[in-house]
Amino acid sequence: MRALLQRVARAPGGRRGKWLVLAVWLILAVALGPLAGKLGDVEETGPNAFLPRGAESAQVNTELEKFRTDTVMPAVVVYTGDGAQAAAAAERDTFARFVAVGQEVSGPIPSEDGQALMTIVPLDGEDDVTDKVDELRDVAGANAPPGVDVEVGGPAGSLTDSVAVFDGLDTTLLLATGVVVAVLLLLTYRSPVLWLLPLLSVGFAAVLTQVATYLLARHAGLPVDPQSAGVLMVLVFGVGTDYALLLIARYREELHRHADRHEAMRIALRRSGPAILASAATIAVGLSCLAFADINSSRSLGLVGAVGVVCGLLAMVTVLPALLVIAGRWVFWPFVPHHGTAVRKPRTIWSRIGSAVALRPRWSWLMSVAVTGVLALSAVGINMGLTQAEMFQDKPESVVAQERISAHYPSGASDPADIVARTDRTAEVREAAAAVDGVARVEDDADRTPDGELTNLTVVLKDAPDSRAAKDTIDDLREAVHPMGALVGGTTAETLDTQRAADRDLTTVVPIVLLVVLAVLILLLRALVAPILLLATVVLSYFAALGASNLLFEHVLDFAGVDWSIPLMGFVFLVALGIDYNIFLMHRVKEETARLGHERGVLEGLTSTGGVITSAGIVLAATFAIFAGLPMVTMAQMGVLVGTGVLLDTFLVRTVLVPALALDLGRWFWWPGRLFRTPPRVDGGASANTPSAADRHRAHEVA
Repeated sequence: MRALLQRVARAPGGRRGKWLVLAVWLILAVALGPLAGKLGDVEETGPNAFLPRGAESAQVNTELEKFRTDTVMPAVVVYTGDGAQAAAAAERDTFARFVAVGQEVSGPIPSEDGQALMTIVPLDGEDDVTDKVDELRDVAGANAPPGVDVEVGGPAGSLTDSVAVFDGLDTTLLLATGVVVAVLLLLTYRSPVLWLLPLLSVGFAAVLTQVATYLLARHAGLPVDPQSAGVLMVLVFGVGTDYALLLIARYREELHRHADRHEAMRIALRRSGPAILASAATIAVGLSCLAFADINSSRSLGLVGAVGVVCGLLAMVTVLPALLVIAGRWVFWPFVPHHGTAVRKPRTIWSRIGSAVALRPRWSWLMSVAVTGVLALSAVGINMGLTQAEMFQDKPESVVAQERISAHYPSGASDPADIVARTDRTAEVREAAAAVDGVARVEDDADRTPDGELTNLTVVLKDAPDSRAAKDTIDDLREAVHPMGALVGGTTAETLDTQRAADRDLTTVVPIVLLVVLAVLILLLRALVAPILLLATVVLSYFAALGASNLLFEHVLDFAGVDWSIPLMGFVFLVALGIDYNIFLMHRVKEETARLGHERGVLEGLTSTGGVITSAGIVLAATFAIFAGLPMVTMAQMGVLVGTGVLLDTFLVRTVLVPALALDLGRWFWWPGRLFRTPPRVDGGASANTPSAADRHRAHEVA
């Protein structure tokens, strides 16, 4: 790896290589840029995009495609209030122009209590359903008298409201993330120019990421959905900026020690490269572990995220160094690092924190564990699961329509379950389904496939489609009709299958992620005790973040519960991203321990990386916090959880807990590696190798 890093460092840090690297990136950006805009063309938005692989509900969706050449998706118009009868009757003919070929408007269907009417408008699913629903909402109730409420919901309305959340999401997130990162970089560097170079480099990374994702989706079957595409840019900006901060900080140090900026960059890349590479490998491999998940959206998020991390790494170790070397020292103005001057002040806030931790290391890590433990307790009894009405921060029209239907009709009337059965067994399947407690009725009309082999039965449930009772009814339905070879699907079945798959994925993916991250840490640190402890601190931090986030969800953001996907998504992201800062810290500690001894090495590592890791943590937390403002509760919860966890890792785990553990254990922290077996070479004559003047200067600063 060292030879590879040396070759990589010579190109962007070379006198001619820097121009070659920049030229290659410019050519790539111009040539491949048009492909970046095509990412939306490969996004999977079909009915199975967010379902588990092999789930029964997904099989039903596949079978339903055989029933008709045109796919029908119903929109349900609900009328309530005095005068609803006249309004519904008057608009029935108006809705005819929206109906799919061969279909007709159903209703108005009065409720048993006589207080509501429901008109079902079958739309062509092959047409642009969302545009049709928008038009339908414009005309529905347009001439209704005062006091009549009209809402458009049903499957078509729910789809439209869900798509509206992701419509323009990529552009919105990209702009918001760019602004946040730019402001934070400007505050970090306090330079009118320097902040532009990391942002420009991340821009190159974003283009490469979108192109690579598009090509892999088009030609290699990489799963991409609107959610993963939206998260992708935030991840690239956050991770790419982290690597930029680490590299620039090390480059600035070397500019104080070397007159030639090209040599300073080559040394900075060689010394920070292993930590950046290990970090990218940990995140990319950790996210790739989601390939073992059953839920398609989880697999997509993990694999697409891994592509983004790799592309971000490539940009940050090539084009960013080239830009920095081309710009020269003046880019740091007004705080220009001059050769021969001190790297930092003799006493900094991080040296003071290190000294305080070193005075009572055991007390420090015990108190840190206590704080994270108390926060983790808040995750006990967490309310898991969200209904359709609870999935949005602002209640959309389809949710209001469902509430009206639930109040006046059998709650499942707007979104019935589907049963696919062999035609020769339809009668017994119908009889078995009708006998299930929780079934309001089995509709008389049934569809058949063109070959007549399969029949689709529509089953109206008594309870709301996303209720616990409706899910129990689905289980009972499946138990009743499976002996006849029939399958049960529909929205309620999809929710149930996804919930159970999320539980399976949690127990499958989490151990794999832990083993992979542990392996990377062992390879990086060449020890066993340190990697195990570092991984344990990140897991503890995850549970603390989950507990703290749950408090925010309940008492600040007023969410009804936590989506089933959040524990797994949060774990993978926080373990992969949280271990980043431990890698940055411990790689420097390992370097300084070999030179200064264990205790001084730990303190020097903390002091040297304190500022840059804190800045990186704030940037990453801020980028994910952007999700908190999105209308979809699931994405808002993921943003809050990841942002909270990153801040805990930055300000508590990396600052206090890990250094305190390292100081308390002494050289046993490095068991059974070389730093445990061999006494360190200490500056000032303890080694046969003569230290450099720069090393003596650094040792004097620490002393």
